[in-house]
Amino acid sequence: MSKQKSQVNNWKYPRNTFLVFLFAIIILFAKYAYIAISPNINGRNMKAFAANRNTVSRILKAKRGNIYDSEGNVLAHNVTSYTLIAYLDPKRSTKTKIHHVKDVDMTAKALAEILEGDENEIKMRLEKGKNENKYQIEFGTIGKNITEMKKSEIEKINLPGIDFEENYKRYYPNGDFASYILGYAKTNETKNEDGKIETTIDGELGIEAKFDDELKGTDGYLKYQQDRFGYKIPDTPETRIEALNGDDIYLTIDSNIQRFVETEVQVIDQKYHPEWTMISVMDAKTGDILASSGTPSFNPNIRNLVSYQNPLVSNAFEPGSTMKIYTYMCAIEKGTYNGNAIFRSGKIEVADAVIKDWNNTGWGTINYDKGFEYSSNVGVTTMINKFINRDELKTCFKKYGFGKSTGIDLSKEVTGALGFKYPVEVANASFGQGINTTAIQHLKALSMLANNGKEVTPHVVSKIVDSNTGKTTYKREIEKTEALASENTINKIKDLMYNVVNSTDPEATGKKYFIEGFNIIGKTGTSQIYDEKRGGYLKGENDYIYSFAGMYPKDNPEVIIYAAIKKPDTPTSSTLSPSIVSLMKNIAKYRNIFEGNSQNNNSNVTSLVLDSYINKKTEDVKNLMNQNNIKTVIIGSGDKIIDQYPNKGEKVLSYDKVFLITNKDQGKMPDLTGYSRSDAIYLMKKLGYKYELEGYGHVISQSIAPGMDVGENKVIIKLEA
Repeated sequence: MSKQKSQVNNWKYPRNTFLVFLFAIIILFAKYAYIAISPNINGRNMKAFAANRNTVSRILKAKRGNIYDSEGNVLAHNVTSYTLIAYLDPKRSTKTKIHHVKDVDMTAKALAEILEGDENEIKMRLEKGKNENKYQIEFGTIGKNITEMKKSEIEKINLPGIDFEENYKRYYPNGDFASYILGYAKTNETKNEDGKIETTIDGELGIEAKFDDELKGTDGYLKYQQDRFGYKIPDTPETRIEALNGDDIYLTIDSNIQRFVETEVQVIDQKYHPEWTMISVMDAKTGDILASSGTPSFNPNIRNLVSYQNPLVSNAFEPGSTMKIYTYMCAIEKGTYNGNAIFRSGKIEVADAVIKDWNNTGWGTINYDKGFEYSSNVGVTTMINKFINRDELKTCFKKYGFGKSTGIDLSKEVTGALGFKYPVEVANASFGQGINTTAIQHLKALSMLANNGKEVTPHVVSKIVDSNTGKTTYKREIEKTEALASENTINKIKDLMYNVVNSTDPEATGKKYFIEGFNIIGKTGTSQIYDEKRGGYLKGENDYIYSFAGMYPKDNPEVIIYAAIKKPDTPTSSTLSPSIVSLMKNIAKYRNIFEGNSQNNNSNVTSLVLDSYINKKTEDVKNLMNQNNIKTVIIGSGDKIIDQYPNKGEKVLSYDKVFLITNKDQGKMPDLTGYSRSDAIYLMKKLGYKYELEGYGHVISQSIAPGMDVGENKVIIKLEA
């Protein structure tokens, strides 16, 4: 081979190698040029892909609105809690700043001290996260629901890589208080389209459910560009839409009256152990629900519900003799009623059934007015076809609001049923058997008696306020129907109901609801309980629902009360009366109902704001109390007052007791006979005596006789069972 040919061959291999590399470079250049010029690669928009890798989108959560009582006290609100997180990725840190958990031992020890947790468990979670190359971790139960105080403690020690995620939960500061009115809202977790967990607070009962949309508000969002360390890139655009917080809702509930009601419901429940109890109070003029409570109840913070039925609107039951109010009203309004006409009480045959009076024997021959006072089933039965017929009775019941919604602003309201057709069914319906009604229907129907025959629509929401602007977006208006009964009819029914409570006749059924000077009008009810499983009515001695519907004062009613109790241990219609009497007294004092005595014709009821009588002469203070018709209990025989109850500034009415403790013989035992449970407790505490109570009603006996020295002995006080 010649020398020239050998040189050509030597250059052939480098040239070919160069051409291969040149071709590869041209291919790569073309690919990069395509990527740079073309908006889509393999069907994916590369500009959007790049932006998304660096774009952070964060939801700005709207704060759920608060719920307040009529005075602006918070009944439901959001509280902030935090979830503890730890960043483990070293790439978050820079040469000058540590942004991840570097020292596991130090971090675990510091957190364990503040959270009062297991240091080894915290350390194990951190090490496991690091070994699995996790970007961040949480700490389980110990790291959830961190309070603001704990968060502040952790932030003060400035642990690298430790951060918090903010959460909200619904909180009810009064616990089991108006719980069926408020209902509850709970935190729910759902996965969004990107697979991320989102939390929402959703109303599921009561006001929380009914006004869930108004309370929720509207979430906002934040969008910005971040660097590889997770920080916002300076001078890049940011999109921010602020969240609109939920509306605040103000209820008609008066917390003081609600507490009165809650107390009496608990007393009844502890004393009689019924299947359920309910008491509701409504303003007779406005329809505002002032209070409503029942058992079994629940604490909305822990949602320990036994029943989802709101006693006010969701519990329909056979009402019993309270329906006689409306049967009589129907006959009076028609103009055929004659209260002086007589009938034979005791029992009456209707078709193939025998209807009896509640005492099984009746009261001989009596007139219809007296039949209402005695609550005679035979009386209203004979009124059918004598004064009114079946269709007229059903029309009246419907006109008065039974069998349909009342329009109250609460969820889960039921309408009850008026399904009577045959003669026996009609007779039963006339005294409240075989039909179903709700407490709210009775409150609305009773409002006719306070508004010249017009019913007021009941409300539990007073106003709704936009929490972002402070503007009121809704305000409750007083809504009244047209007159459903004439003034003469209303006055006659009020007279009949007055006699039920205030008559001197020992057979009057509502005498235990009497309070001197209050002019209470009312009607009691006792109904049998239908056996849904076997058919027919239950026959046990306590298988009854007892109820009371009433209002006061008669001539200008201000407050309406409806109460009912199912299957109490003690089978008697008087199970409700002590608590309802106590409730009416407390409401009257609180609302100053008898301040204008001349207007309400209650001259027997007077009020007095107490001064301090300490060091004043016993006789002078006693005379002052007598001048104001205030009952005075003098403890001891001294000539000066050394202590008193109630205290200075408290208001008392003429039915209250004022205890004056004198400077002599104060160690003697007073006579407690007839005292209420609360009066007995307060007096024993005031005197500093050891005591023990047995029972729940009024005092019937005491272990140390009046006038005897008490010393260190314990006084055993027995009350009505």
